[in-house]
Amino acid sequence: MTIVAVVYFSASGSAQALAREVVSGVNTVEDVKVIECQVQAWDLFEGRFDNDELMCLLDNADAIIFGSPTYMGGVSGQFKAFADATSERWDSQQWRNKFAGGFTVGSCLNGDQANTIQYMATLASQHGMLWIGLDIAGGYNSVGLNRLGCQLGVVGHNPEGEVHRSDLDTAKYLGRRIAMITKTCASQLQALS
Repeated sequence: MTIVAVVYFSASGSAQALAREVVSGVNTVEDVKVIECQVQAWDLFEGRFDNDELMCLLDNADAIIFGSPTYMGGVSGQFKAFADATSERWDSQQWRNKFAGGFTVGSCLNGDQANTIQYMATLASQHGMLWIGLDIAGGYNSVGLNRLGCQLGVVGHNPEGEVHRSDLDTAKYLGRRIAMITKTCASQLQALS
């Protein structure tokens, strides 16, 4: 069975709302199992991420979708601590040929959220993963998806503490897209590893 993991940090609940929609999108694809992994405060010890169980779940996934709120133009410190901990898998390229994608949310309409998505794509590239972005033009979709026009991943906006419905729908779309591509291609790619 194909496994898609969604790993994210959320302080206020907005990134979690996007994560749950990503999970919902993955769940629309038959024969794909989704694992939701939230980075928690207790996963950090003296500034370092330490959760071997979560890392083992990710090791066994065919795709990993990253999520974090945008703080000061980048991922949260908690997500960065998680990302730094993945370096133990980097030297052996343990995650190569897994699929990856990402989502973020911020309180400003353009609060440099694209930098957060770019960081996640760079993290995936460091691991030899294959990044999947959106395949819908921003602002031109008849059902209002990708309203903020970030092709690299889902960018959400929550000015009043609530994530915009279009951004939630875009997150669900990305989850489904990544699940479909992963289900179709993962076994062929793992054979190349």
